[in-house]
Order: sequence, then C-alpha cells, then structure tokens
Amino acid sequence: MFLYMVAELSALQQIITALTGMNALPVVIVECAVTTIYTSLGGFRISFVTDNIQGAMVVALILVGVITVGVETHVDRSLVESSGLLKPSLLGWQLIYILPVAILTNDFFLSNFWMRTFASKTDKDLLIGVSIATIAVTCILTLVGASGLLAAWTGAWPGDPPQEGSIAFFLLLEKLPAWVVGIVLVMVVSLSTAAFDSLQSAMVSTGSNDLFRNRLNIWFIRATVVLLIFPVVVLALKSPSVLQIFLITDLFSAAVIPVLVIGLWDRCYWWRGLEVVVGGLGGILTVFIFGTIYFGNARDGGNLILLENGLYAEDWSAFGAFVAAPIGGLLWGFGTLAVRLSCQFLSAKIKGQRFDAFDRPPPPPPAFYSGVENSEEDREHVASGETSTKKGKFV
Repeated sequence: MFLYMVAELSALQQIITALTGMNALPVVIVECAVTTIYTSLGGFRISFVTDNIQGAMVVALILVGVITVGVETHVDRSLVESSGLLKPSLLGWQLIYILPVAILTNDFFLSNFWMRTFASKTDKDLLIGVSIATIAVTCILTLVGASGLLAAWTGAWPGDPPQEGSIAFFLLLEKLPAWVVGIVLVMVVSLSTAAFDSLQSAMVSTGSNDLFRNRLNIWFIRATVVLLIFPVVVLALKSPSVLQIFLITDLFSAAVIPVLVIGLWDRCYWWRGLEVVVGGLGGILTVFIFGTIYFGNARDGGNLILLENGLYAEDWSAFGAFVAAPIGGLLWGFGTLAVRLSCQFLSAKIKGQRFDAFDRPPPPPPAFYSGVENSEEDREHVASGETSTKKGKFV
C-alpha cells in the first residue's frame, strides 16, 4: 500500500506537469494535507462518500474524453502502420500471462478492497456489487486502453520530450481545447484524492488491526500514517516511472500470495506462518537466481527484482520473473514444510512424544481479533473447540 500511495502521487504530478507544464509539488502537498485531515476526522466512512464522488468523476471523465476526442482528434493514417501496434509481438503474448497474475495477486494485498468486502451486509450484496463493478471497470479500461492507440496514431505520444506511455491518455487530452483540459484537471485531482484517502484508511486499518490487534490507540496509528506521507511525497517526486512502481509491487505479490492463499484454505490447517514467510522470501530469491542465470551476472539478476528494464525489454526477463516468483515461492514453502515436519517428527521420536503436527489447532480467542479481553464464557467456548454455525463465505 505504501508503494501504491507513491504511485498515486507520482501519477498525479506527472499528469499535472504534462497538462499544464507547472510544478506539481504544491498540488501534491495540498492533496496530502486535505486527505489526511478529513480521513483522520471521518475515518473509513468518509472514504465511502469519496468513492461515490470518484465513481461519478470516472463516468464524467470518460464521457468528456470520448466525446471531445471523437470530435477534435484526427488520426494520421501513416502512423498506424509505422507504429506497429496492430502487429503481434512477443510482449503481447507475454502479457496474457503477466497481467492476470500481477493484478490478481496484487489485489490480495490491498486492504481497501478487503474493507469493502467485509463491509458488505451479505454475500449476495457483495456478489451484486462485484458484478456491477466488473462490467463498469471492463468498459472503462477498454476505453482508456484504446486512448493509448489514438495517442500514438495522432502523434500526441510519445511527444517532445518523450513521455511515459502510462499517461498517453492525458497527452491525448492535452491536444484538446483549454476548457476540456481544465475540466479534466479537476476530475483528475478528485479521482486521485478519492483513491489516496482509501489507501490512507487502509494503512490505518492494517496498522491498528493486523499489527497491534486494536490494542494501540487509533490516533497513534493515524499519526504514524501522517509521518509516512513525507517519504511518500519524496519518493513520488523522484520515482522514474509509475509502471515500474506497480511492477515491483506486482512481483512481490506474485511471490507471496500463492503461499499465503494455501493457509486460507481450511483443509490446509497444517500450513504455518513459517512457510508463508520463507516461501515469499524464497520467491524473490528465485527471481534473483533466474535473473543471474539469464543475464549471466548477479548485478542484472538483482536489477530484475526491481524490474529496471520494465516490460519493454523485448526479451523473456520480465516474463521469467513473474513465472519464477510464484513457482519459486511454492517450492520454498513446501520445502520449508517438509523440513519443519521432519524436525518435529524427529523431536517427537527422541522425546517419546506423539507426533501432533497434523492435529487441527484450536480456534484463536476473540481477543486475538478485537484486542479486547474475552469473557469467561468466551474462554469456555474456545476451550471446547466449538465453531460458529453462522459462517459465510468470507468469514
């Protein structure tokens, strides 16, 4: 989430600079200050309000973009053939694997998604909401993705000096009348603010619940998030590419999430945190080993972890990294499991005790989740090993 906050601010400053030519630092500082104030006062509830604003802004931005681009832009047919964007490419085939793995695993790490999942009243409401969002997001991504083609075919991208392909949509809008650019700027800042406050709320929730089990005063957590804003702003202004930031988080997610998901399966109760930690780190190590072998030196192998060459290296390095991360993580995780079980088995034999590594552990007490000391009734409930009969898909 820290890197996502960096990417959000980095994208904002690149867009402001591309559309206006101004220094985007004041805009970034004002956004951070405003979101921090109202998120600290309103909590996660205010994020729901801004989500509605965000949705309306996305629809309005797409409508304005589609209408004005359709009326004002003119495609240079000579650029269509010379761009090569309609021809099959190695990267295109690689992305059929890379994008689903990267996006699916990375979304597991975003607490702002999980908070909305658990905020649903019923599983039916969640299913309806996700279905509507899937259709809307598919339409929006199709239109925004097509703008990259139009930007290349109209000469708006790469521009002079060359700009990142991640802001091709806004480079296309830059060629439109000034009043359209002004509307787009307002919408972009609103969108960025709505997304940034969700990440701030998610950081507070993760720190309070996951790290301190709700035992630490919430204002200490919020103060910590405020302090994190300073390095976020610095990194956002220094970051070379928004795409690279997302790729780094995607690669780390691809290494950690497969071994983590095994522990979420009720039948794999014998899976422990040790396997998750070692598996995740092992997945990253596997990427380094693959890169060292592929490039023939350790330096480039280390750079592959940060995907210094991005996705456009025209080789198999990025594809191999996203294959090595999940497979390596699983191999390291199951290897750690085998070592742990072997050590426990030998220890049980030596001490003359029963080998209980595959015994189902008792459920944790309520205080483990809430941070509030449980009552005597709760202790008896946990000691009896009973589980709730009201169990939903996500509980």
